[in-house]
Amino acid sequence: MIDAVIERCAGIDVGKRFLVVCVMTGPLDAEPKTEIRKFGTIVAELELLRDWLMAEGCSHAVMESTGSYWKPVFNILEETIQVVLANAYDVQNRRGHKTDPNDSRWLAHLLRHGMIRPSFVPERSIRELRDLTRRRRQLAREAAGERNRVQKILEDANVKLGDVLTDVFGLSGRLMINALLEGTLPAEEVAQLAQRKARQKIPELLAALRRNRLTDHHRFLLRHALRHIDFLEVEIEALSAEIRSRLQATQFQHTLLQSIPGIKEEASAVILAEVGPDMAQFPSGAHLASWAGLCPGNHESAGVRKSGRTNRGNDWLRSVLTQCAWAASNKKNSTLQSFYSRLSVRCGRKRAIVALGHRLLRIIHAVLLNSQPYQEPCRSVRT
Repeated sequence: MIDAVIERCAGIDVGKRFLVVCVMTGPLDAEPKTEIRKFGTIVAELELLRDWLMAEGCSHAVMESTGSYWKPVFNILEETIQVVLANAYDVQNRRGHKTDPNDSRWLAHLLRHGMIRPSFVPERSIRELRDLTRRRRQLAREAAGERNRVQKILEDANVKLGDVLTDVFGLSGRLMINALLEGTLPAEEVAQLAQRKARQKIPELLAALRRNRLTDHHRFLLRHALRHIDFLEVEIEALSAEIRSRLQATQFQHTLLQSIPGIKEEASAVILAEVGPDMAQFPSGAHLASWAGLCPGNHESAGVRKSGRTNRGNDWLRSVLTQCAWAASNKKNSTLQSFYSRLSVRCGRKRAIVALGHRLLRIIHAVLLNSQPYQEPCRSVRT
């Protein structure tokens, strides 16, 4: 029998419109007393819930961290009671026994006996920074999608700038696209708008622009897409300015992270927003990597290892670390590049990048924990 560890606690089954709450109270060595109530999700109802939990002397409350419905409850309770967020996969109830009252009772039972691993919830300032960095990333993805749509419109109009220019949205590309939208210059003069190194490609540009099929319909779509891109770029810059101002409180850690190969200003901000500047909540770098979903999963039975696929974790952190890993793999004369080169031969490039992201995350944990910038390890010289 598993001993109880919390005398007074509550289990909250969260829904969009209402909550079902089970309070368990009683000595640790006796059967607890349970009481179940139902509350709405508006602020007035949540305050009634808070007052009831305080009147019952509850020290802890638990709820599943699914969707965003837990956030209003957390906002009301976090200042007066210790709220534990549980992974829904870890606390799922038995099939055929799932009702809202049963779920709340089961959550309270697990919490009372210390059988729940709490999810990491950073302090409010870091949560707000996380909202900003995630929003910036969403807008950046939308801008990338809009650029791809512009490329498709140009292809549909037989304008092959993408075959010649490395970046169609660079200075030369935008000047040429704007000239095409005007529709008054011949292909020879449009090609002459190339700047700097792109002028070496004027013959290829001329061939890519001649005899195109650009119509008024294409021009309308291009103007619409380009206006959207310009708008998104302004909004992204506004978010970046707000993020920089919020990072002033953690500027030291922000600078430390940028000493690691492959991590620059934007990636450092995302990492701080996702894991926070304090590594006390992660016992080791391995625990942090497991939480992020950047380590092999364990699936073994009867001595047979069935799968080593990475486990699910923080997709936002995993995504940015994968990008950082690609950048670190190109850092010449570094141990990270050597690690990637050795592993890619044996496991393939994609698996090697995941492994490199894992190593980067362990380095991040050490750098933030020790408050020391990254130092390239000494490499032994073979004779």
